[in-house]
Amino acid sequence: MIQPTDEQRRQWTDEGYLVLERAVTGELLRRLHEAHVHWSEQCKEEWLERVEAAETAATYYDVPNPFDKDEIFVELVDHPSWYDLLMDFMDGDLMFNGPQLRTVPNWPVSYTRWHPDIGQDSPIHIKVQVYFNDVGPEGAFGFVPGSHKMKHQLPYVHRLRSMPGHKVIGGKAGTTVMFNTRGTHAAMENKSGSPRRSVILCYKKRSEWQGSPDKFARIAHLCKTPERRRLLCLE
Repeated sequence: MIQPTDEQRRQWTDEGYLVLERAVTGELLRRLHEAHVHWSEQCKEEWLERVEAAETAATYYDVPNPFDKDEIFVELVDHPSWYDLLMDFMDGDLMFNGPQLRTVPNWPVSYTRWHPDIGQDSPIHIKVQVYFNDVGPEGAFGFVPGSHKMKHQLPYVHRLRSMPGHKVIGGKAGTTVMFNTRGTHAAMENKSGSPRRSVILCYKKRSEWQGSPDKFARIAHLCKTPERRRLLCLE
């Protein structure tokens, strides 16, 4: 098991996030990008119909059930660039909770405001976001370092970039952002002219799990190691 460096541990504890550059590279990254483009296009018409019916937002969309679309996405749940870090930060009590295969189109407003996903007193949840294309300041992930430990509520701001102390985290394709979901975060407005393509992988403590043992049964054949089977609560 690879231990976090002293600097990674300090940043994770004090600031609540890590940036892993070139976490995914080469053929795997090429295949992931290709699969993302393909399935985003395949699912786009259904998404637009739901937008027209006012059933969902026009500012982002997620490909439904990405594990059913292409097994390449399953390869990310225990990717070595972040798996050992997750195990360390979760004290070995780790489970995978689900993927979000997300597209953020070119749009003058963000699909979200600054927010934490969970309260300060909730058990730790971690998300890992992997960029499949180059992402500059427009449309990138934003995070307020240290907010995962703040007991007071951060101010509401009309403009995302007015949030005090925030950091906008872009990067080359394959860059990965790991963050504590108690921290305040947002997706910045995407005015880049290109969609932001990424996957968001959600993790929490296995001891919290109260779901169905069949949640990932349909991909059990892709889980050939004890570690992956345990991670997806297949055993």
